[in-house]
Amino acid sequence: EVQLAESGGDLVQPGGSLRLSCAASIYTYSNYYMAWFRQAAGKEREGVAFINPYGSTNYADSVKGRFTISKDNAKNTLYLQMNVLKPEDTAMYYCAASYSGSSWSWGQGTQVTVSS
Repeated sequence: EVQLAESGGDLVQPGGSLRLSCAASIYTYSNYYMAWFRQAAGKEREGVAFINPYGSTNYADSVKGRFTISKDNAKNTLYLQMNVLKPEDTAMYYCAASYSGSSWSWGQGTQVTVSS
């Protein structure tokens, strides 16, 4: 069973930074595809950043150059460093894990609000 717990969401001013964390309870964590998704009010959930078991990363165009996904296999923890935050980054952010890279398990989410 996969269990994911996000933390780090907060209210931040435009231009600010936040780091989200996701503690994963997964037996073979290093073999999993991991990702961050987000869902803004009234919008569909979208993929923000992905990291595969080999450490290769991929980002949505809207966050390239501002967000960085990383993971610590020793701590079973996924991170999302978010810099130069914009109001349009406001959303519930979800950690996700997949063994196959297609079917995802989800955390409960952490709220990020970017506002002055």
